[in-house]
Amino acid sequence: MKLSINQRMALTAVVIAVLDQATKFWVLQHLPRYEEKVVIDGFFKFVHWGNTGAAWSMFSGQNTGLAIVSAVALVGLFLFRHHFDTRTWVGQLSLGLIFGGIMGNLVDRIYRDHVVDFIRFYLHRRSGEEIGFPAFNIADSAICVGVGLMFLISWRNEMGDQRAPTES
Repeated sequence: MKLSINQRMALTAVVIAVLDQATKFWVLQHLPRYEEKVVIDGFFKFVHWGNTGAAWSMFSGQNTGLAIVSAVALVGLFLFRHHFDTRTWVGQLSLGLIFGGIMGNLVDRIYRDHVVDFIRFYLHRRSGEEIGFPAFNIADSAICVGVGLMFLISWRNEMGDQRAPTES
């Protein structure tokens, strides 16, 4: 059975949203809030942080407003999806990843009043202090990868347009 472009994007989105919620469910069941489980000391651990803001806790405490922005973004992307290059599987994947990531975090905002972040990469300073990337989740990763793929597609298309001979 061959799936349509919209079906492939929807399938990707659903897989990402389900994977995101399943991993967050595991964290909620096995890791009390603000606790951590070191996987590779000095590099990687699971944490259980609640984020009421956006990326890197920007706009912290604005969960309701960010839920509205997320819902509007989801509807807007859906309505204008035909403006994106979805002729290739990479284009379809990129939009599916973004849709799924937005849906995963939106579920958290609606049902938990915060987004569950649990993946943390870090290093130890000589002083023992940790420095590292802010905690994130599967949905955040999907959005970032999806946007990155969109940029690559756009750049590739633009480079192709510059190389194409112009007709006089």
